[in-house]
Amino acid sequence: MSLISPACRDALQHWLDSLGALSGRSENTLTAYRGDVSEFLSFMTLHNSARQGLAALEQITVSDMRAWMAQQRETGVGARSLARKLSAVKTFYRWLAEREGFEPTAVLSTRAPKYTKKLPRPLAEDAARAMIETVELQSTSDWVAARDVAVVTLLYGCGLRISEALSLKGADAPLPSTLRILGKGGKERIVPVIQAAKDSVEHYLQLCPHSQSPNAPLFRGVRGGQLNPRAIQGVMAKARMQLGLPSTATPHAMRHSFATHLLSAGGDLRAIQELLGHASLSTTQTYTAVDTARLMEVYNRAHPKA
Repeated sequence: MSLISPACRDALQHWLDSLGALSGRSENTLTAYRGDVSEFLSFMTLHNSARQGLAALEQITVSDMRAWMAQQRETGVGARSLARKLSAVKTFYRWLAEREGFEPTAVLSTRAPKYTKKLPRPLAEDAARAMIETVELQSTSDWVAARDVAVVTLLYGCGLRISEALSLKGADAPLPSTLRILGKGGKERIVPVIQAAKDSVEHYLQLCPHSQSPNAPLFRGVRGGQLNPRAIQGVMAKARMQLGLPSTATPHAMRHSFATHLLSAGGDLRAIQELLGHASLSTTQTYTAVDTARLMEVYNRAHPKA
């Protein structure tokens, strides 16, 4: 942030504060926005050999935008990531232009690079079960193995994001029949807890050497702090290599498998949408890897024509 002028730094902070207060954006999203816009402002400072005060920001040209995008690609930023960064910059500029009363056309008219959207790929049912069983074999410590199994079982059995599973507290144990989960954007949902998830968490707690308290993290790292998601990502990477599964067999794939297997078994799209915490049904349709005919069959059953 040292390359950014105080006025721009203040404007950036005000924008982030307004997003947090009015739009309910998550801390992770705000952190990503801060990094993306800060990098952009720092680049413009170096590109124009002068600190970018608010007046200078109003003068940014299409050529400046092209230079920034070219620099990003040269440093290895992919098309998808660059599109995300550009979206953050545009959102900030739209807010700033309204606040300062200038025309942001040069920035807002910049086109994002095209990229192919990667759909999440689910595991087959037997592969999902094998993943849970193989995760248990990755640690020589019984309690760590039980912990990893408990986390992965929650991802697959309850459709949780890894961040949601790792945000559980001691007060959530023993797991009830339903969990109140605070998801992306502060959206709250109720998730049923299957018996296998209850049992795996209970087994982990029986073996965990760290004392449990209501406000402490439910899932602990080796030293007793909150478990880092990279630990679960790493143990799943080892397991998938042993099983011969593709690199797409990640923690997120377990959540996706949960949704896909429910839909394949006849689950209702609207119900699955609620379980996943998706804001729109179209997101759930994209998220689930089933054929179009199957989607329409479930959709029509849920919403019969009059």
